[in-house]
Amino acid sequence: MRGFWLTALAALVSFSAAGQVIGDVREAIADGNLARAERYVQNYRAKNGVTPEFLEALSWLARGALDANQYDQAERYAAETRKLALENLAGRKMDDERHLSMALGASIEVHAQVLAGRGARGEAIAFLRQELAAYRNTSIGPRIQKNINLLTLEGKPAPPLEITEWLGPKPVPLVQLKGHPVLLFFWAHWCGDCKAEVPELARLLAQYKSKGLVLIGPTQHYGYIAGGQDASREQETRYIDAVRNQYYSALPGMSAPVSEANFQRFGASTTPTLVLIDRQGIVRLYHPGAMPYQQLASKLAEVSGN
Repeated sequence: MRGFWLTALAALVSFSAAGQVIGDVREAIADGNLARAERYVQNYRAKNGVTPEFLEALSWLARGALDANQYDQAERYAAETRKLALENLAGRKMDDERHLSMALGASIEVHAQVLAGRGARGEAIAFLRQELAAYRNTSIGPRIQKNINLLTLEGKPAPPLEITEWLGPKPVPLVQLKGHPVLLFFWAHWCGDCKAEVPELARLLAQYKSKGLVLIGPTQHYGYIAGGQDASREQETRYIDAVRNQYYSALPGMSAPVSEANFQRFGASTTPTLVLIDRQGIVRLYHPGAMPYQQLASKLAEVSGN
């Protein structure tokens, strides 16, 4: 019996360490301490080997080095992550293990951004399109599309939105909104950063609605509701609408197309994602993540001509 409990305790400690290493690495990177982050990763690997959690932590090292413009290190971490992730994925589906798909997606993203950062934008786009062809129907497909959009979408006509299901006012097709600046705000019912962006958007609407600004808030189904509880599409739709009414009421008139296709099309793997379209229907800003009011207002002033 004592041996059973020792084995169970060892498994529990290993599980705890697996979850902890990712958080520790992210915290060290947020502090700007790549050396400390690398020590966490190396120590974990020495004790636990190459696990999916290790690979996600390693992918965070790649992202941290990229953010620090340390391209050689970023590429080295990304290449190692990709190689080991593909080895671990052999014989299993991409999305059977979340940490593996996160790690592989990050390695693809970092490699492409390193290429672009070194001036090889065309090579980066070709690489991403090749990866999208391989992984389009997996969880990392939107992430790859996001990175293609980061390199290609600004300065190009906005893709059309799918409008077959929506909440709030019926959305107007983008082609019919030429003459208006349009801000697309991709959000998710579970997304705290999306809720935190509402005051910024409300302030923006108060200033620019009289100048023609149209705000559209695409969202999608995720298969669950509060607490991660599985839900039917109909149940989740009702839940999304309840969240919209509770947290987004400061954005009156915002239509909310509900469509997974829109997230795929715009590569909105990060929520919120903000896309600003000028009066001619051209994308002038593609930004995964939240933005403060001043930055958004500055871009909108350029787009609206005011």
